Amino acid sequence: MPLFPLRPVPLRRSTLTSALLAPLLLAGCGPALETLPTPELSGAAVPTQSATPPTSSRAVRKELRGLWVDAFGPGLKTPQEIDTLVADAAAMNVNVLFAQVGRRGDCYCNNAAMPRTDDPAVPAGFDPLADLIAKAHARGIQVHAWIITTAIWNSVTPPTSPAHAFNAHGLSTTGRDNWLMVKNDGTLRGGADWLLDPGHPDAAEYIRNMYVSVVRNYDVDGVQFDRVRYPDYNPVGGPNTWGYNATALERYRAETGATGTPEPGDPVWSAWRTQQVTNLVRETALAVKAVKPDVSVNAATITYGAGPADEAGFTQSRTAKEVLQDWATWVREGYLDVNVMMNYKREHVADQALWFEQWNAFGARMLEVNPEVAQVSGSAIYLNDQPGSVQQILDTRAAGLSGWAGYSYRTPDADVNAGTRTKEQVIPELTANLSGVGGPFEGSARWDRPNPAKLRAVSGQITVASGQLGGRTVELLNEQGEVVASTQTDGQGRYGFMRFPYGRVQVRVAGVTSRDFTPLPRAVYTVPVLALP
Repeated sequence: MPLFPLRPVPLRRSTLTSALLAPLLLAGCGPALETLPTPELSGAAVPTQSATPPTSSRAVRKELRGLWVDAFGPGLKTPQEIDTLVADAAAMNVNVLFAQVGRRGDCYCNNAAMPRTDDPAVPAGFDPLADLIAKAHARGIQVHAWIITTAIWNSVTPPTSPAHAFNAHGLSTTGRDNWLMVKNDGTLRGGADWLLDPGHPDAAEYIRNMYVSVVRNYDVDGVQFDRVRYPDYNPVGGPNTWGYNATALERYRAETGATGTPEPGDPVWSAWRTQQVTNLVRETALAVKAVKPDVSVNAATITYGAGPADEAGFTQSRTAKEVLQDWATWVREGYLDVNVMMNYKREHVADQALWFEQWNAFGARMLEVNPEVAQVSGSAIYLNDQPGSVQQILDTRAAGLSGWAGYSYRTPDADVNAGTRTKEQVIPELTANLSGVGGPFEGSARWDRPNPAKLRAVSGQITVASGQLGGRTVELLNEQGEVVASTQTDGQGRYGFMRFPYGRVQVRVAGVTSRDFTPLPRAVYTVPVLALP
């Protein structure tokens, strides 16, 4: 029986109708307030075995049940905290932990491109990520390394490591050595954070290597982008006012022919910045898959305001306009294995409950068209009471999505977020209401790592005798010479494709065409470098 009586949760009419129509089996981090910035969540190797709950002779539901575990407080910093975390997750029948190992340019681990965290709560020499992986895998729970993509520091006291990106490429540097995000009015901090500009080619390369280094050195089941976008602190609905790093601006002018300093709402400038984020996601995904093709690449994506009806509507959404995050393209092009919408809405506020369902419906439509990319609704359990969180799980399941995730383990309901109760008081209650008799997670569920046999990907790079490396249109041609896919090079001249028809293909850039080749499954095919005049 539940440890405390859960108030009856009446199904809304739309939920009940959807539940009757939806299949019984499912297929396969947003603002604290809707007008405020996002809260902080923010040669191929032999594939390793998925951390999947043990199966029985009875069919087990395939459903991602996730829990975000942030590093802004206790949760994964000591062996004792990790013991408790894994036991709690197992009791809830959670099968994926989105564990924050990259907070701000650091790592809660000992072996990564980022320096080890200065957090005094982590015992000397202790490797939280390694310990979490060992303990979670022993219970059949996956660990996805969640890394804040752009924020790198927020304290007036600098990091201790000289190699930390803030020390090496922050306030004390000039010219191309400076990677910091700049607002159109010269502001250098988004809230308390200094951030990296994805339009700076060296900053983008560093970000890519953060994720790859974790995959190379740890048996993680996945990596998760967070805050992979331009910052908040913009007018509601846009335009985005960030991206004015001097090197990024120089690139923009050279690649587009623009002159002067663009206004925030300039459509060419907005499209260019949006493309830089997309390039970063694509190149990181390709690099991760080149190391371990069965590691899941996923992103915690923005769902500000009302949900769109279709992809055309998405291009006009607050997500696209306000923070320049085109996650619909990432899904369509196959850059992600899992899209975790940060569908952070209050169930007890009518407008937000409607928005929650609208974004779920959009995710369901994306899943129908792109069935290889799982769609997960991330719920703000910290903004809701427990009946509200249960309702949102039911709504997510009724919508036909691939699963649900809750933010966060440290703040598991609105009472804890308000400081009126503690996590230790609430977790047993939440566990009973999720996995107890009659709870949505009463039975176990499985979630698998991506099948490497389904991976076909192409990666390449150009050199130029003159002109720019970035902003070049790259076309993928089939045997008949038809264009079957296109993309743009990033600031390092890199490009790639992760979804295209079977058969022999060629790559063409600025009139230069590669030899034809056939990408095979289970690997990322590397195209020989194309030298442009």
